[in-house]
Amino acid sequence: MKTVLVTLPVNDTHKAILEKAGAGCAISYLDPKELTKELVASADVIIGPVDPALICASEKLGLLQLFSAGADPYIVPGVLSDKTWLANATGAYGKAVSEHALALTLMMLKKLHLYRDEQRQNAWRDRGTVRSLTDCCVVVVGLGNIGLSYARLVKALGAKKVIGVKRRAGDCPEGVDELCLTSEIERVLPEADVLVSFLPGNRETFHYYTAERFALMKRDALFVNCGRGAAVAKEVLLDVLQNGVIGCAACDVTELEPLPGDSPLWQLENLMITPHVAGYLHLPEILVRIVDIAAENLARFLSGEEPLTLVDRKTGYKR
Repeated sequence: MKTVLVTLPVNDTHKAILEKAGAGCAISYLDPKELTKELVASADVIIGPVDPALICASEKLGLLQLFSAGADPYIVPGVLSDKTWLANATGAYGKAVSEHALALTLMMLKKLHLYRDEQRQNAWRDRGTVRSLTDCCVVVVGLGNIGLSYARLVKALGAKKVIGVKRRAGDCPEGVDELCLTSEIERVLPEADVLVSFLPGNRETFHYYTAERFALMKRDALFVNCGRGAAVAKEVLLDVLQNGVIGCAACDVTELEPLPGDSPLWQLENLMITPHVAGYLHLPEILVRIVDIAAENLARFLSGEEPLTLVDRKTGYKR
């Protein structure tokens, strides 16, 4: 009998879905804080969050089903055994994160973050001209489920041009006007009125947005980061915003999380910060989607098939 540990905050409906997929398994529902090395070592399958330090490359663990799209803490050598299938939750977060990124985009274009600051000071002050998305070239970096969802949203709202940036060449998907490889991003940065990042965390994306790359952009360009904070060094972000290299930024992620209270980033008028809340489980349907993905992958694991959302451990992306 296979042992399955579920550390998601599931209800009875979710449990019924998982138990149907894992018929014949011994399924336990735990808070992630209750996990120990001994419990993890006893598991054939773990569904949900688990401290990577508890896994210890367990050879018994056949499937680790993450509740996130990002897998960076688990692809570090020595965390998982070669016998473990690592699956992510690609497909669960497209709506939530893309809508959050869109809200940040529109907020900056209309200077709503500045008016919120004025409200807190009881100040009735006109901040002058604003911009329209219909006049903007939007460059979307990371054209996976979330990035493509965002691209289609801004295109539906009339964005003048949408350029998708991805690792590999391919056909241009609906909602995207042009494709560019991540290795060639310098070619399209000068066009960007809005640069939006959904990059995952891995060696290739670490400090991807350099000072030199930001310097290629328009001085009134906007930057939105809803991927991973480590894609831009905190010093670089501070410098380009303080010195007017770009116009404004909105970040749901930062290089250090939580962002320290003494970070100068907090005080920048032209930076909007949200505390990594675009995804997680804040939109209720996310958990429903995660449970559906986990149930499918559990059933596939029990029948000896690869998970549908299997992660390539070299890149951190879904295969």
